[in-house]
Amino acid sequence: MENRMNYNLIAKDNVKVMMDMEGLLAKSSIEQKLRELIKIRVSQINGCAFCIAMHTAEARKIGVTEEEIYMLNAWDDTNIYPKGYKVAFELAEYITTISMNGVPEEIYEAVREIYSEQEYADLVFSIIQINSWNRLSISMGNKHNK
Repeated sequence: MENRMNYNLIAKDNVKVMMDMEGLLAKSSIEQKLRELIKIRVSQINGCAFCIAMHTAEARKIGVTEEEIYMLNAWDDTNIYPKGYKVAFELAEYITTISMNGVPEEIYEAVREIYSEQEYADLVFSIIQINSWNRLSISMGNKHNK
């Protein structure tokens, strides 16, 4: 199946805004490795094969190990990730499934024990951004084609 439409052409101004946000997030306080792992984890939850493939390849390019990629689906049952990554993954899961439970105060507090206000905001925007990409990709019929 091909994309349902060429949204890069039809909605180029919208895509540009999303790409501009990517540029801002690349300069954020959150390290690239954590941002890529969040993109993979959120894409797993949302079932976006296109984004999983893209961000897994990107993660490998920046030195994320195969174990870190493969264990991401069970991050809370392994000790290979630092505590800061784990709380960021938990935040990502709550934001991605926000209609189910919101973002509980204890999650905010756990994140804030490790991350500053600026870092919290940067994490939230990073998580929101990949959720937007996932929804765009799935809605437009993007498929992972090797």
